[in-house]
Amino acid sequence: MTIFIEAGIKVLLAFVFLLVTVLLLVWAERKWVSDLQNRIGPERAGPFGILQTLADGMKLFFKESLTPTKAEFGIYIAAPVIALLPALLIFLVIPIGAPIEINGTEYTLQVVDLNIGLLYILALSSIAVYAVALAGWASGSKYPLLGSVRAAAQMISYEAAMGLALVPVVMFAGSASIATIVEGQQGTFGSFVPAWNIVLLPSFVIFLIAGFAETNRAPFDLVEAESEIVGGYHTEYSGIRFAFFFLAEYINIFNISALTVTLFLGGWGGPVPTGLPTAIQWVLPIVYFLIKTWAVVFFFVWVRATMPRMRYDQLMSFGWKRLIPVSLVWIMLCAVALGFRNFGAPWS
Repeated sequence: MTIFIEAGIKVLLAFVFLLVTVLLLVWAERKWVSDLQNRIGPERAGPFGILQTLADGMKLFFKESLTPTKAEFGIYIAAPVIALLPALLIFLVIPIGAPIEINGTEYTLQVVDLNIGLLYILALSSIAVYAVALAGWASGSKYPLLGSVRAAAQMISYEAAMGLALVPVVMFAGSASIATIVEGQQGTFGSFVPAWNIVLLPSFVIFLIAGFAETNRAPFDLVEAESEIVGGYHTEYSGIRFAFFFLAEYINIFNISALTVTLFLGGWGGPVPTGLPTAIQWVLPIVYFLIKTWAVVFFFVWVRATMPRMRYDQLMSFGWKRLIPVSLVWIMLCAVALGFRNFGAPWS
C-alpha cells in the first residue's frame, strides 16, 4: 500500500510541476523572443506580464469548442488527448535529482525507473504521430489533412534519426535505464572535466536537431506553417481541445530539453560540497538539473527567434540524406571504439 501511495504522490507532483513549467515556459518564450527581436512582449497581465499565460489558458478553457459538421466526432475529440498523454508520461522516467535517503529509506526523484527507459520514451513519442494524423483526418477538411500528412512524414523521419543517435549512449552506458545513464556520467575525466556523454558529440548534435523537428519548432515548424496550410493539422480545433495540443507541444519542448540534459549533460550532476546541511545537498542536484534544462530551453527559443523556416524538401532531404547516414556511420565508429576498449586491438 505504501508503494502505491508513494507512486501516487510522485505522479501528482510531476503533473503539477509540468503545468507550472508550461505556464512559465510560454511566458518566458514570449519575453525572450520579444527581447531578441526588440519588441515589448507581454507586460500588462501581472508583474512583467507573468499572468498572461494563465489568462490565455482561462480564455481557451471557457471558449466555445466548435465541431466541424463533417468531423469523425469520436476520433476528433480523442486526438488532443492522445497528443497530451505521451507528453505527460515521458516525463515520468526522467530523474530530476539525486536519490535521497530519509530514515534509512532511499527515495528516487523519478516517478519510475524502467530498465528500458529509452525504448519507453521512443515508443511514447511514436504515439504522438498518431494524434497528429488522426486530428487531421478526423477534421473532415482538406487543409488539416494536408498538414497532418506532412507532420506525420516529418516526425517519423526525424524520429528515426533520434533513435539512432541514442544507440551510442546505450552502448557506452551498458543500459537503457535513464537513471543508470545519469549515474554513469557522475565523476570526471582526469581532475576537472565532467564525465558527460557530450563527448559523444555527433549523437548530441543529431539528438538536439531531431528534437527540434519532433517538437515542431523552427526551423522545422512546417507542421504548423500558417502561411502555407492555414494552421496545420489543428486548424479545425478551438477552445480546450486546441489547448491540449498547445499544452502537449510545450511539455514536449521541456521534455526534450530535460532528456538532452539527462542523456548528454550529466543530468542532475554537479558539485555538491561536503559539510553542507542535508536539505541543501538534496536541493542542489535539482537546481543543477533545472539550470541546465532551462539553458537548453533558451536555446530552443533563441533558434526560433533567429532562424527562418526550411522548405519541406530541404527538411526531408536533411533528415534522410544527412542525419540518418551520419548516425549510422557514427554507430559503426562507436562500435569499433568500444571493441578496442573492451578487447584491445585484434593484432595485439
